Amino acid sequence: MSRELSPAGKRTGRSSQPEMRASHADRDRVADLLCVAAGDGRLTADELDQRLEAALSARTLGELTELTADLPAASALAGGVAVAAKDVLRIDHKFSAVERAGRWVVPRRLELSVEWCEVTLDFTQAVITHDTLQIDLDMRGKNLTLIVKPGIVVDPDALHLEFSKVRNRQAPNPGTPIALRVELLGKKSFGRVVVRQPRRTAGQWLLRKRTALPAGD
Repeated sequence: MSRELSPAGKRTGRSSQPEMRASHADRDRVADLLCVAAGDGRLTADELDQRLEAALSARTLGELTELTADLPAASALAGGVAVAAKDVLRIDHKFSAVERAGRWVVPRRLELSVEWCEVTLDFTQAVITHDTLQIDLDMRGKNLTLIVKPGIVVDPDALHLEFSKVRNRQAPNPGTPIALRVELLGKKSFGRVVVRQPRRTAGQWLLRKRTALPAGD
């Protein structure tokens, strides 16, 4: 009997029904797998962009299957979500900017050893696989910017500050469950740690302005 790849990268039989319509969860599973594959060096940045665009616009399971056919099967399937995050990610950098944005896979622990370079970690589209991320800082100069969304909480209490300060602009929402707690450890000297939400686009500002104006006669 022939076997096929499901959208999650798992080998299945003919019952996978490639003509079946894909759900949002199916598309997200494939997007997560593609990000992991890119992080392992199996896909280039251009290939990742092309496949992510195709995955998010796919209509059937068969279209999703084609995007993962040349990748290894998922190492784990828990509740249908297949992601393999590194336990520790280390970034050692000087003088040039560091950025993690888009659908990057959040590790369990991030070790940042940087000097005089801006660091931006954007969690708004990140693939979150654990409920806690520890960021161990050894950072001198410039700013560390954490861009968060509801459900992501940053705890800087254990961070030692030397000629530096924290500007926490999180918008607390007691009704939102915590999906990720980011714990800052280590030392930050000469600069700032900024925690903020994504900036509004021009369209969002225009919409906000219009809704704030009184209705005309």
